[in-house]
Amino acid sequence: MTSALYLEHYLDSLQHLPIELQRNFKLMRDLDDRAHGLMRTIDLMADELLPNIPKMDDETKKEKVNTIQGLFNKAKEYGDDKVQLAIQTYELVDKHIRRLDSDLARFETEIQEKVMSSRTSQPGADPETNTTTVKKGRKKHKAAFKH
Repeated sequence: MTSALYLEHYLDSLQHLPIELQRNFKLMRDLDDRAHGLMRTIDLMADELLPNIPKMDDETKKEKVNTIQGLFNKAKEYGDDKVQLAIQTYELVDKHIRRLDSDLARFETEIQEKVMSSRTSQPGADPETNTTTVKKGRKKHKAAFKH
């Protein structure tokens, strides 16, 4: 595979990465906004509940506390979803990095193989020293053509 093809394949695979990252970050932001909204609601409910606890019957207290607990659980779910989305986003980027590393290693190997094969296929090449040797007798041929 040529260097242009490696680059082209990699760029093709990256084409949708920014879109996927934007989508994931937007979803995380939405989950965060929802969780913060629930926490504000919980704060308001707690502020209303605490001063009125002595005046409430047990059933009302239990109902209000259960409602607040349900909102806490929902906020925790949003946080858990956000963590899972962050892990997926990390794995998505990591997958692309690993692929780039793999393609880069393959490309370097290919270049080394081409260099080695071009050195061994050149006439007069000395594979031991990786230098070309000077052919002797060349002047005789040139001198013969002058006459």
